[in-house]
Amino acid sequence: MKINISTRKFTLTEALSSYAKKRINFALANKSEHIHRINMRLSDINGPKGGSDKRCHLLISLNGLPDVVIEDVQTDIYTAIDFACDRASRTVVRKIGRKQSHKRQLNPFVFNEQTSEVLA
Repeated sequence: MKINISTRKFTLTEALSSYAKKRINFALANKSEHIHRINMRLSDINGPKGGSDKRCHLLISLNGLPDVVIEDVQTDIYTAIDFACDRASRTVVRKIGRKQSHKRQLNPFVFNEQTSEVLA
């Protein structure tokens, strides 16, 4: 699982980078075998004007599934990271679960050639 963090309109401090990586790992570590790459883009929408303008944009590339895109805007960048990672965790679990249940529905019966009967 590769993690790439980039910023727009402000500098990425070591503390923020460390926090973001820890939060992503905590939220998605048990799903890492399904995740190819995570791109996190942090930005300050309004610049120095203030307001609810800190954005955390996550792009999660899954193996064999469409990408998951999550975005959250808050007044605090740490809160935006928290909310985005929580939503990403729930969304990735749901996507993986749908893929696994779809595989089970494709081949619900096993045919035994030796006895010519269907095993369920």
